Amino acid sequence: MTTSISREMIDAAGRAKALLGASAGAVAGFYASRLCANGGFPDRAGKSDLYYTVFGIQASAALGAALPVDRVAAYLASFGTGGGLDLLHLSCLARCWASLPGARPPAGLREEALGRLAACRTPDGGYAQQPGAPAGSAYGCFLALGTYQDVGADLPDPGGCAACLEFLAVGDGSYANDAALLFGSVPATAAAATVLRHLHCPVPPEAARWLIDQQADDGGFLAVPVSPESDLLSTATALHALALLGADLSAVRGPCLRFVQSLRKPDGSFSGHLGDDVPDCEYTCYALLALGHLAGEDG
Repeated sequence: MTTSISREMIDAAGRAKALLGASAGAVAGFYASRLCANGGFPDRAGKSDLYYTVFGIQASAALGAALPVDRVAAYLASFGTGGGLDLLHLSCLARCWASLPGARPPAGLREEALGRLAACRTPDGGYAQQPGAPAGSAYGCFLALGTYQDVGADLPDPGGCAACLEFLAVGDGSYANDAALLFGSVPATAAAATVLRHLHCPVPPEAARWLIDQQADDGGFLAVPVSPESDLLSTATALHALALLGADLSAVRGPCLRFVQSLRKPDGSFSGHLGDDVPDCEYTCYALLALGHLAGEDG
């Protein structure tokens, strides 16, 4: 059975401990300090949010840090089977349950997710984040496949999803997020490459080269070639996609490691970019993902 997208990311982030050494405890301590009283992890404004809770759970799992499972599960259970959530947050709910050790999701979550995914299926065979969209997006396909995996179901039409992504290929190795965009981005290209790999479909060989070319002078990766600065999300997703594609990371490793380390804060967290000072569960998890790939498979 193919490892899920979620499990792949946790395993990769877990390898960050080889580079962090004793300081891995500070990162784990950051997450422990961010856990809210209701069992969720907070957004940048300090309020519990399912999206950020995904990163709190997965980072803790990657670091081998214990979580109060009953407390976190109670927070997740407050959303029931996810009725009323948009697809993004329903996907987060499914991923949280799948990533929380020893927790059992509510019985109706799978059916709710499958029904919502069917409603978000687009005529081109892909998936959008909202029902009724005329065409799918790279992120929609990524969310859909991850959610199917997290609830233990098969993607109904892999060929249709692959065809949707093929239509989003720009031609230089990159992928646009949706058909309205004429240029590729690192997050969209990483999402498309990840989905295609899981569907056992070919990824253009130029994709890895294009991703590597988005490394900026500071060692980080740009979201798009015209971005004014690199960021941690683009850096982590680029490295993850490159690793999945079997690319040689030796040329990007040193500068990229220095970039990620420059974003570390005294409390163990990492910021999203050089001008960001807000402690953030999401970007700290992306730092772990990046460091895990920079440590290598043997780290």
